Amino acid sequence: MKYAIVTGVSKGLGESIAKLFMDLNIHVIGLSRSVNKQLENHGDLFTHISCDLANVDTLDSVCDEISDIIFSEETTTIYLVNNAATVEPIDQSMHIKTADLTKHVKLNTIAPMAITNYFLQKTTEKGLQLISVAITSGAAEKPSYGWSAYCSTKASLNMYIKTAALEQEELATGHKVIAFSPGIMDTDMQEKIRSSSEDAFADVEQFKGFKDQNLLKDTDLVGGVVVDILMDDDVENGKIYHVRNYI
Repeated sequence: MKYAIVTGVSKGLGESIAKLFMDLNIHVIGLSRSVNKQLENHGDLFTHISCDLANVDTLDSVCDEISDIIFSEETTTIYLVNNAATVEPIDQSMHIKTADLTKHVKLNTIAPMAITNYFLQKTTEKGLQLISVAITSGAAEKPSYGWSAYCSTKASLNMYIKTAALEQEELATGHKVIAFSPGIMDTDMQEKIRSSSEDAFADVEQFKGFKDQNLLKDTDLVGGVVVDILMDDDVENGKIYHVRNYI
């Protein structure tokens, strides 16, 4: 039995990845605040756990709930996709409220780190392989006016991936920890970006142009790349993969 844990599963890239895993007869544990009825139609191959990943105080209990499911079977491999994230607050740094910044960091950085840490430990104890991917962004590699929070959290996530992968190599656990930058996709996040004012986000007109020129990638297409990479026996531990190298 193989399991895939997917965060932010209710829509967008998370939904696409979940469907692709289930097409391969891999049982998906989906984490999100809201339920996706289409995914629930897959019956025994889908289990939804409702949670707010920005509430980091509940992360361990959520992971314990997942463990009760996946480690009670004859499990061979566990895939982990840390997809859930937010781009908000979008604004000049000096206008961002501490509470909004704190929630952003919890969801974008602390949650994927904590969940990965948890399952690295659990799978090591159980003698199973973990293949984990964190969905990152090109924003991790360059500053964007109005995205101080988003650029910073994605950059810190990339460094976490490289460091955790280094540790797994030194420990010879066999675990794989990577990141994937999906580029610009047709998602709710893009709608939020396009609704920004130019004062808050200097590149808003460029992002509106991406939509007008039909340059936004389909999440099913991008999700297929993610799943293919995770299934590849030669996946490179610690690598930051980019969609532009595939489509």
